[in-house]
Amino acid sequence: MAEEFTLHNRVGFKVTRLARIMEAKLEKQLSEHGVTRLMWCVLRGVGMEGVHSPSGLADYICIARPAVSRLLRDMEKRGFIERNGIDDDKRYRDIALTPLGEEKMKACHVLVRELNEHFASKLDADTYAIMMNAIDQMTEGEDVKLMRL
Repeated sequence: MAEEFTLHNRVGFKVTRLARIMEAKLEKQLSEHGVTRLMWCVLRGVGMEGVHSPSGLADYICIARPAVSRLLRDMEKRGFIERNGIDDDKRYRDIALTPLGEEKMKACHVLVRELNEHFASKLDADTYAIMMNAIDQMTEGEDVKLMRL
């Protein structure tokens, strides 16, 4: 069989494998704080990026709105966030971090930064920039709402 058709030479396989390696390492680290990768994304979005609505978080994380709703319910039960109606409109919810959520966000931010630096340091700056640009080009125009990230 031609080399370009082998599994290990496929872009999807390589990108998926890298993503799963990073995912497994990060999930293990985050689990020590009772946080999942998606919870981390919400903590960062609300606490560091100023995203405070469910639909804004869905767009920010690039997942479907129903998945965000389930995630927010779970995070509220765990005491990481609080949701409040705005101007008595219960359809619109403002999301804020609780003190526990702030604590988790800060602790997990260190872990995420370290993991990113670990993998980024394997490439020189030019190669890293090329890779990031290539990923952006490959995902451009792919408006798929995922149920999980």
